[in-house]
Amino acid sequence: MARIVILGAGISGHTVARYLSLWLGRKHQVTVVSPKPKWNWIPSNVWVGCGEMTVEQVTFDLAPVYAKAGVEFVQARALSTHPEGDATRARPFVRVEYTESSRAGQTEDLDYDYLVNATGPKLNFGGTPGLGPEGGHTVSVCTPEHALQANAQLQQCIQAMKKGERRRFVVGTGHGMCTCQGAAFEYIYNVDYVLRKAGVRELADIVWISNEYELGDFGMGGVHIHRGGYVTNGKIFAESLMVERGIGWITRAAVNKVEPGKLHYETLDGAYHELDFDFAMLIPPFAGVGLKAFDKAGADITGEVFAPNGFMKVDADYQPKAFEEWSKNDWPKTYESPKYKNVFAVGIAFAPPHPISKVMKSPNGTQISPTPPRTGMPSAAIGRAVAANIRDLVSGKIKTPVHTASMGEMGAACVASTGSDIFKGTAATMTVYPVVPDYETYPEYGRDPSLTFGEIGLAGHWMKWILHYVFMYQAKLRPGWSILPD
Repeated sequence: MARIVILGAGISGHTVARYLSLWLGRKHQVTVVSPKPKWNWIPSNVWVGCGEMTVEQVTFDLAPVYAKAGVEFVQARALSTHPEGDATRARPFVRVEYTESSRAGQTEDLDYDYLVNATGPKLNFGGTPGLGPEGGHTVSVCTPEHALQANAQLQQCIQAMKKGERRRFVVGTGHGMCTCQGAAFEYIYNVDYVLRKAGVRELADIVWISNEYELGDFGMGGVHIHRGGYVTNGKIFAESLMVERGIGWITRAAVNKVEPGKLHYETLDGAYHELDFDFAMLIPPFAGVGLKAFDKAGADITGEVFAPNGFMKVDADYQPKAFEEWSKNDWPKTYESPKYKNVFAVGIAFAPPHPISKVMKSPNGTQISPTPPRTGMPSAAIGRAVAANIRDLVSGKIKTPVHTASMGEMGAACVASTGSDIFKGTAATMTVYPVVPDYETYPEYGRDPSLTFGEIGLAGHWMKWILHYVFMYQAKLRPGWSILPD
């Protein structure tokens, strides 16, 4: 019997777990390690952050779902991996520290035959002084708890505005190298919608601030889309949404410090600026969770297994190259560790070989450009491919991974709501194929124009609502879940 240990139960880790439970049954042991007891459909945290959904609508308990599927659930956080075992045991293992109250602080070593690192990111609020809801001066929608706090502050502002007081809302990225602009992009439109619904929009100044070179970059180097029978770019698409709603924007900006009611930021031209705010929701930079690696003798090999940012190295080309030399072929396909063939990394946990958007630095040496997105559809596709490889490796059907999920060969769809009323809400719907541009196949724009498009309307909002309930249903392993799209 093989034991597969999955570190993390986010979109990618949970995808690996549910497919292995389906394909392997109870013939092999699948163990999921997660520091949190609940699964969270993160895209809908945006609605929690503006009071349009509850935490209960975007989360559920993992233990009973895994128990039904025959998957072992360990509520703990991973501390270190020992892919060669140690002096006392031959089998590889991972050391975890329990977070559930009855055993909090206790450590245990879990042996494995295959390890999947799906730990996701550390929300590195400390990367910008004063950033974040925990000891900082900004709010977040990265977790349900953060989203609740964001909504509480939002409602306080609305109450003050109903008394005739003016408020400034700033939404965007809180560091020069952030990713996940999409979450902030969606949130700013929901803030606009909620303020209009409350009848106080005329007393609000809403400002977008981002490390993107232009609006609509999203860490993907921008995009050309088909819309209404013609080709436009992501910049015009995004700017039109902002203009229609009276939202101002600041791009090419790196927030470098936050004080109560004041942002300090540097722009790509090297100038330093300040911006007052009453409410600020800024996405933090991401880093690896700090997982360590040790060889059989106990020597620290973290630098061999992980990139400097803490994300795990996989089958990608990490050789330094000029921007013009980067290609889709640099990106991983099987997500297998080059050093340990029974170790994989999925979702945000894997180290991208290079940014998709061109790296830009100010005259002061500050990098102000997005890092690559790896969430949502790509995370699920990667998780399923890794699960298929482990299934076939365990059965002996294959000797090396054959199932692939390169971001240079997969598309992604993003449905960003701009309000949540079923009759009045709208959504901006964008599809991109492939995620990583392929200029060899598509020399004009790097992407397939027939599969890369953008629209906005009520139908997109209905799709957003439907997807929320479909993915929650699927994640709970309800009947027929495996035939639903990931």
